[in-house]
Amino acid sequence: MTMAGKEKKGVRLEHISKIYKDPKTGKDFYAVNDVSLDIAPGSFVTLLGPSGCGKTTTLRMIAGFESPDAGEIYLGSDPINALTPNKRDTAMVFQSYALFPHYNVYDNIAYGLKLRKVPKKEMDERVARILDLVELTGMESRMTNQLSGGPQQRVALARAMVVEPGVLLFDEPLSNLDAKLRVSMRTEIRRIQQTLGITAVYVTHDQAEAMAISDNIIIMNKGVIAQMGTPEEVYYHPKSEFVADFIGEVNFLEGVVSAADGEGCVVSIQGHPVRVEKADGFAAGQACKVVLRPEAGILADSGDIPCRVVLSCFMGAYQNYHVMVGDTLVKLADYCPAGRRVYRVGETAYLSFRPGCVNML
Repeated sequence: MTMAGKEKKGVRLEHISKIYKDPKTGKDFYAVNDVSLDIAPGSFVTLLGPSGCGKTTTLRMIAGFESPDAGEIYLGSDPINALTPNKRDTAMVFQSYALFPHYNVYDNIAYGLKLRKVPKKEMDERVARILDLVELTGMESRMTNQLSGGPQQRVALARAMVVEPGVLLFDEPLSNLDAKLRVSMRTEIRRIQQTLGITAVYVTHDQAEAMAISDNIIIMNKGVIAQMGTPEEVYYHPKSEFVADFIGEVNFLEGVVSAADGEGCVVSIQGHPVRVEKADGFAAGQACKVVLRPEAGILADSGDIPCRVVLSCFMGAYQNYHVMVGDTLVKLADYCPAGRRVYRVGETAYLSFRPGCVNML
């Protein structure tokens, strides 16, 4: 099922800024500062970042609930700054669901179609189709205040999708659900988005959620874009310490480049030379930080950097280690530890890097 004959629309932001007044100081500050981005039609893009980074303000400007102080927003090829929210080809799924408690499931979902004066027969067909997609068929007459969080979220999703918007907007839609339900609902949202081929812009502060559902992630910090890329790009090739630290677990090891060639470089970490592949743009003598993900380190009886084990904990899928490299704590995850040597607290081991899995800043 795809949106019936609808053209997919992308979203383009050109030099968007939003200024607010700080209630404490009375001074103006940029909630969003000169942001430009291009969201491809049919893609699922997540705005990710800590609270106050500007992600929700950006989403609300696309929806029309906030007006930019500078810049222009385009839906497809049409500028939409001057349009009110109900005139934009967008629909929003809110954190609070914003359902009508005195309406049943059918009337909640059909609300936008009634406003658009869609004929009753077509309305019934469209509501039935969406109910099937969100797996709520047979619950049309239930009152929404009698539903638990998961079904309520599905009703909110169906209500936004039934109007067949060009772009579907999500404002932290899963934050009110418990952890297990959040995981299954994010999979559902991604499945539905791919089934419909609709453009989706999703706001979250949960990096695991962003990684699981996105074609591209836009990481924001203090009103600007810190990095844009696929989940793999921002995880394996962060462009800053902020991005590396915000996406997943990470260790930073201070080093100095001792030799560099076209294929990578040799980094001296506490006097121990380590080869790092795919590290270009660095010159001999330059200070650097090695970005080491927990799963990218190998503990063995011999290797590159001596270390001391200070925590060794079996987690089922992996052995969780904390080791001291000099006075730097390094967190490691040794996946599938069955049948391999397990290091105990107090033991000495050697740390090496998996080839091609380490990044440098």
